[in-house]
Amino acid sequence: MTLSEEDRERLADVVELQPTKNSDLQDRWGMESGSDVHQYLEDTLRDYYYRDENSMIRATTEAAALVGEAPEDGEAPAVHMSDTERKVFAVLAGPDERAESVVSVLHAVRDEYSDAADLESGDVRRALQTLKRKGVVEVEHRTVPTYKLAVPREDVNVDTDDE
Repeated sequence: MTLSEEDRERLADVVELQPTKNSDLQDRWGMESGSDVHQYLEDTLRDYYYRDENSMIRATTEAAALVGEAPEDGEAPAVHMSDTERKVFAVLAGPDERAESVVSVLHAVRDEYSDAADLESGDVRRALQTLKRKGVVEVEHRTVPTYKLAVPREDVNVDTDDE
């Protein structure tokens, strides 16, 4: 996706202000309403942002790299993850390993975490899709979709400040 100079500047605003909300971006961008902000994000920056479990707007790792936001002290950019996403991330196959099915990841999470017994495949599938949007998981399509980390685990700084 090619972004205009204005789109890149607005993406830099998302990176700078995250976590943020429609009203903050509305003020920054001089838009009429939060609905206009939402529509712009969906139409133009869909691949570069996501909403966390509190509906706050956050930039993907790819967005930060695109606008040249280098992490301080050589640290990897923080990737905000819910509890389920952190568990899935911790057990998922690495970038050089064979990708795993949703069911395989579910079993690995249940084996590793005693408090994950009630986790279901739909929960794991949602977590994997969210992590894919955040740029840390990739999908390989075989008989069923399979997943593995897109980057080495140690290259991701997991943001855990909200739980």
